[in-house]
Amino acid sequence: MTKRWISATVVAALCGGGLIWTGAATAGTLADTTVTIKAEGTDLSGTISSPRPRRCAKDRKVVVFKQAGSEQDPSVDEKIASDTASRSGDVYRWSTGNTGMTGKFYARAARTADCKPDTSRTVRATN
Repeated sequence: MTKRWISATVVAALCGGGLIWTGAATAGTLADTTVTIKAEGTDLSGTISSPRPRRCAKDRKVVVFKQAGSEQDPSVDEKIASDTASRSGDVYRWSTGNTGMTGKFYARAARTADCKPDTSRTVRATN
């Protein structure tokens, strides 16, 4: 009887440990994120999407940068606005409203504990 109890305990511990390990491996996988941007005059807006929308799109902060040179460089480019994405139908949208600024702009969503970062393409805002 004692051997059976010990065997059952060991099997239960191994199975439980396996479940915990599997959960940790899944939790460590970051979900893809896609950020878009468009300019209508000097109004900047876009979307954010992910296979895990509740974790990676809902209430996700998007920062808009004014591109100084020919390449995107968030360490140099000026942060001009930010917004938190909110659901509109089946899409999570963000918007700066009218910035009053012309030039080249792009949007970034930083990495989170569950989600990969992403940077949009560059768009040109004009009056």
